[in-house]
Amino acid sequence: MIIDMPDTTTNAVGKRLAHLRDEGGAVALGRVLTLVVVAEEADIEDSVRAANQASHEHPCRVVVVAPLVQRDRSAPRLDAEIRVGGDAGASEVVVLRAGGPMLDHPDTLVMPLLLPDAPIVVWWPTGGPDDPSADPMGAMAQRRITDTTTAADPVAMLHRLAGTFSPGDTDLAWARVTLWRGLIAAAVEQPPFEPVTAVTVEGQQQHTSLDLLAAWLGQRLRCPATVVRTDSDDAITRVTLERKSGPIVLDRPDGRVVAITQPEKPERRMALPIRALSEALIEELRRLDPDELYGEVLTKGLARVETVGAKAKVKA
Repeated sequence: MIIDMPDTTTNAVGKRLAHLRDEGGAVALGRVLTLVVVAEEADIEDSVRAANQASHEHPCRVVVVAPLVQRDRSAPRLDAEIRVGGDAGASEVVVLRAGGPMLDHPDTLVMPLLLPDAPIVVWWPTGGPDDPSADPMGAMAQRRITDTTTAADPVAMLHRLAGTFSPGDTDLAWARVTLWRGLIAAAVEQPPFEPVTAVTVEGQQQHTSLDLLAAWLGQRLRCPATVVRTDSDDAITRVTLERKSGPIVLDRPDGRVVAITQPEKPERRMALPIRALSEALIEELRRLDPDELYGEVLTKGLARVETVGAKAKVKA
């Protein structure tokens, strides 16, 4: 069910939510967090869809804030939607479209709709601010989720985030490499137990998961790490770990199945599809404490990565 509330106030939205709760029973008692989504109009439906899917594992209230699409952007106005039932998964969704001076202080729009005594997570589906913890919305959150893969210049944004990192920051590009990290760790921990002397991560030109995976490998294995950017459309396509007896190669040319090869062992194939937006979001909502490993990879490991692109070879 979708309830439209044009030209309204957050106070009225809060009262309507309370009325719906009284009508339908205590539906909000199981909510474990408030997920605030800072979106553009074009992002709203995809973001709500991903949040609804994530809510089946993490019941929450979803509050979406987006600029109001109207001719006179200077006029103060707030249009709201409340989505419950089949239109909200296991959550309740409030979409706020604000115009004029209301957009100057979006945190004040959200505050009346936050669940009491529940953690706050802020998510920017398209890129995000260069300093999430200093952003008015990010300042009130325990966790701040950016997505550098959707930024205008993903790699540049990743490096800006490294310079402003604060505990509680994270990025969906990091969640997208979790399965890769597990496979690589399992492969390295098998005989002959030789040290890795160099790693190379290949894949899509602007996909920041390459940089984060290479940074993690270089930091943990204490070896040179290189990113090779290609014209592929399938994010990470190949990871090579050099060892004295021969390389370990994880090859995923089709974005679905990875083949793992290493000297004197049969090839192994495993399903490794590119993670959907909802899957990455679900993973990031599993923890509300600071991700110390991500912080180390971003602030220390990223500086160790060398990038080889089609035009030039630069130190990332």
